[in-house]
Amino acid sequence: MSGLGVAIATGILLAVGLWALAGYFVPTHPRLSDAIKVLDGRTPPADSAASGVDRIGRWTRFRVPGAVDDRVGRQLQLRGISTDRFYTYKAFGALLGLLLPNLIGVALLVTTGQSLLIPVVAGVVLGLVGFFAPDIVIGRGAATSADATEALLTFVDLVTLERLANSSATQSLHAAAAVSDQTVFVAIRDALQRSRLEQRAPFAELKRLGDDLDLPALSDIADVMKLDDSGASLSEALRARVKELRDAHLTQAKIDAAAVSERMTVLMVVPSLIFGLVFLIPPLLRLLSS
Repeated sequence: MSGLGVAIATGILLAVGLWALAGYFVPTHPRLSDAIKVLDGRTPPADSAASGVDRIGRWTRFRVPGAVDDRVGRQLQLRGISTDRFYTYKAFGALLGLLLPNLIGVALLVTTGQSLLIPVVAGVVLGLVGFFAPDIVIGRGAATSADATEALLTFVDLVTLERLANSSATQSLHAAAAVSDQTVFVAIRDALQRSRLEQRAPFAELKRLGDDLDLPALSDIADVMKLDDSGASLSEALRARVKELRDAHLTQAKIDAAAVSERMTVLMVVPSLIFGLVFLIPPLLRLLSS
């Protein structure tokens, strides 16, 4: 191993160690954006005593610059994943990407004497990839949004049943939200609890929750529930609205299924082309050689 490789590897290890040591002793302050979101009720306050591996994510979250993207934050809330757990995934991804190439490089150094320069550079690159991989994976939340829409439609059905049992609009919302511990139901329960503590109608809070979670159906349901103040019959209005939402959801599901079928068709054509080339290439080679 060359002296340059040893110097680079030693310098990187010392820099990472000093950065981690400084981060441990430097006091941390909450981000202004996070504090405003907590005060505004859009983000639940973080648990001051994170347990288990979430402590690693909490430590990483307060020492890595940059906040969670709004799109990723919505997907985290829909999946029921805390911000500390999300940063735990990022920390472990970065650690795995950083250590794996270096372990392979050490093994090659011991067996063949190969330089550690390439494994160290690959470790830094893979560490960055591992750190940002959870953002990419969780950011692609089409399936999560579809599941949330299905849960919301079930919630509307439960509200309709409560209204048919002569419950008020607020009572129907509370009773329906208490049925399940699915993340959408939990978010609705929290929104209803906030509106109850603030002593105001829950419809505005539900509409804001629909905007935060990017669930337009929840905002529509909140608008329908407002009709209770004018004495209108909510049961028929809810039935009509949930039928429209289910039809739209079914149409989107059919579109997604058709797109998947088209991709499968392309994959089925490739083996057929290869099989045809197996029979065409020998005659073509004979024609070219003659």
